[in-house]
Amino acid sequence: MFKKILIANRGEIACRVMRTAKRMGIKTVAVYSEADADALHVQMADEAVAIGPAPSAQSYLSIEKIVAACKATGAEAVHPGYGFLSEKEAFPRALAKAGIVFIGPPPEAVAAMGDKIESKKLAKKAGVSTVPGDLSEIPDGKTAVKIARTIGYPVMIKASAGGGGKGMRIAHNDAETEVGFRSARAEAKNAFGDDRVFIEKFVEEPRHIEIQVLADGHGNCLYLGERECSIQRRHQKVVEEAPSPFLDAKTRKAMGEQAVALARAVGYRSAGTVEFIVDRDRNFYFLEMNTRLQVEHPVTEMITGLDLVELMIRVAAGEKLPLTQDQVKLEGWAIETRVYAEDPVRNFLPSIGRLVRYRPPEQSESVRVDTGVYEGAEISMYYDPMIAKLATHGGTREAAIQRMEDALDAFYIRGVNHNVGFLSAIVRAARFKRGALTTGYIAEEFPEGFKPATLSPDVAARLVAAATAAHLAQRRQETGISGRRNGALAVTEPDWHVRLGNEGCDVAVEGAPSDCRVRFALRGQQHDVALKTGWRLGEPLMRAEIGGRACTIQIERQGIVWRLVHAGAAVGATVVSRRTATLAAQMPEKAAADTSKFLLSPMPGLLVSLAVKAGQAVQAGEELAVVEAMKMQNVLRAERDGTIKALHAQPGESLAVDQAIVEFA
Repeated sequence: MFKKILIANRGEIACRVMRTAKRMGIKTVAVYSEADADALHVQMADEAVAIGPAPSAQSYLSIEKIVAACKATGAEAVHPGYGFLSEKEAFPRALAKAGIVFIGPPPEAVAAMGDKIESKKLAKKAGVSTVPGDLSEIPDGKTAVKIARTIGYPVMIKASAGGGGKGMRIAHNDAETEVGFRSARAEAKNAFGDDRVFIEKFVEEPRHIEIQVLADGHGNCLYLGERECSIQRRHQKVVEEAPSPFLDAKTRKAMGEQAVALARAVGYRSAGTVEFIVDRDRNFYFLEMNTRLQVEHPVTEMITGLDLVELMIRVAAGEKLPLTQDQVKLEGWAIETRVYAEDPVRNFLPSIGRLVRYRPPEQSESVRVDTGVYEGAEISMYYDPMIAKLATHGGTREAAIQRMEDALDAFYIRGVNHNVGFLSAIVRAARFKRGALTTGYIAEEFPEGFKPATLSPDVAARLVAAATAAHLAQRRQETGISGRRNGALAVTEPDWHVRLGNEGCDVAVEGAPSDCRVRFALRGQQHDVALKTGWRLGEPLMRAEIGGRACTIQIERQGIVWRLVHAGAAVGATVVSRRTATLAAQMPEKAAADTSKFLLSPMPGLLVSLAVKAGQAVQAGEELAVVEAMKMQNVLRAERDGTIKALHAQPGESLAVDQAIVEFA
């Protein structure tokens, strides 16, 4: 077994590999860029080596610097994590030349599966079902349209060297094919240095289901069940689970056996994933093979009881797999959500900055948090904005979902925008609970973009009770202060009015803040809610039993408003006297500033190009500018016909959120 390994990665996956290595008694080496000098993975490692400036191309993607770090520290092997160099054929070859073991598949397998076009040809040869399409390299937009017409719309335009949703576009007609071809090529070249794309049939009502495979160097290869990864946004997975609520035993076995056949065909070794697209009739087609550990591997670990990182290390060290296919047992259900620093309300724009407060839910056998950050850490503009992966396990799918709901309620993050409310809305949706999932789930459930969850009657009632109890605690503290003027805060206890968002109700409360009854009428319904809690003023989480149900509510004081977050909803609550509420209702509202004549940057990023000039007339839907953020290119279009009055930014300029780019007449 290795004595020391280097992790050629950063963030949560580097930390996750280190945890297993330390448990195995293996020393770890971290590498880091200038932007990551204070990162968690650097703090966790036994040794750390600086490898260059913040841009990935000058640090984490530099094979020479990684090899040099191995030699300098005496690391015998390298775990690549995912992303960066994990699927670059040149990396394991360079390591082998330097006498360093690559904890992953042979370079020949990486090469065979790394090219989407060649991998589909190999899959077909190995007897694996493949999607109808044209795998030839496409030289221009006109050829792309011709191929798309032959296959039949809708089609998927894909980067041959793609991954992570980059360089992918769906087209439903000729115009979308031409635009999608151009965007996919540009994005692919920027992300992978390879602008080749191909076209295949887009399967409608598709599910994205993948099979985890594991192979050693002694001829053993097996599959560890499937993962349902259908809930995606821009082809990037958002929620994953294992097993799939859609597959039956027969389909699972067939998919598993085809995945193993493909792995054997390319001489695979280590952990890998064979991805399939599955239609409504459970017909499945090969999509691609990821020759690395997957982001969503925790759900497989939770239902199998296996540590995939440990098995990867043992296989790389020459050991045999410790189990056979018959010994693989799937127990219970696991669900994973990806917590990102992004703003779902603003079309999921990346959010960068400092994690002023960071408190993940408490971990247990059924709740797991994989993270690479800590309170006070910085979310950098240079890398993927993932904050953490949250995974829960239960004996049934329903139990796993309930634990996920509770864990998301307890995930407390401040300082950057995040998607916890969005994730909560997904897992609480009736459609999700039915298991009616497709890759179009998010577009279908949120056709006009994500908006914070509306308050259901039971959630609203819980929040009214929580706000009342919090205000009661605040008032008890204030009235206990010595030296007050006579009559200060002299409001009788039952005489309160709670304003919850845009609705209000008079409340009567009895008892202490920790054990009280709150009575009120809301939406025409009478409520008599009992609340018990050990919460104290200043704590960000109120864990309580409200109306007989255990729940967690995020709560903090902002001026006279209690900001409450629960069940995917975020709302401000004010608790005032009834007289104050009557007077407040007569106050005028301040009108928001008019920004309708400006094209504002929806995200922090680089202005790649401007397609217009001052005085030019534009039509609705016409391209105005392209902004690049997190390696993704975003085309900004005119919402209506108009004339350009002035340009307020130039190509090459770094933009802030809401910075004016174009002004209309």
